[in-house]
Amino acid sequence: MTWDADAPGVLRLPSGRLVRGRGLRAPAPTGPEPTYGVYLLGHRPPPVDWEFTWLRWPDFRLPADRRQARSVLADVWRRSADERVELACAGGRGRTGTALACLAVLDGVPAREAVAYVRRHYDPRAVETPWQKGYVRKFTPPERQPEK
Repeated sequence: MTWDADAPGVLRLPSGRLVRGRGLRAPAPTGPEPTYGVYLLGHRPPPVDWEFTWLRWPDFRLPADRRQARSVLADVWRRSADERVELACAGGRGRTGTALACLAVLDGVPAREAVAYVRRHYDPRAVETPWQKGYVRKFTPPERQPEK
């Protein structure tokens, strides 16, 4: 129930997990809809027919709540094992690329290499600003809760 690896905007993480990145200004790609989406916008996203989370993230900036961002991205990483998860901002490069690079870190890519990984496998212009690059370099997974 995950994405087709060859579909537009789909990033394959080193573990084999697939996540779709896209820009909301462009028409939605043809094919199956996401089962879960995370929308990285400075304003509330329009309604969709699937479960989603709005992560307040102004254009060319960083997430408004970094602790929430770590938690949401960890959830995206978990869900991507068997769900069609998409990350999207207006253009699909800056905020989306930054979030995808953070997923790569969660998937085991060293933080200093994650931007290059996403540029190589998703979009050569992903992660647009120096502070977005710095955010990825300093990104750490949320603390794991003890097993019950």
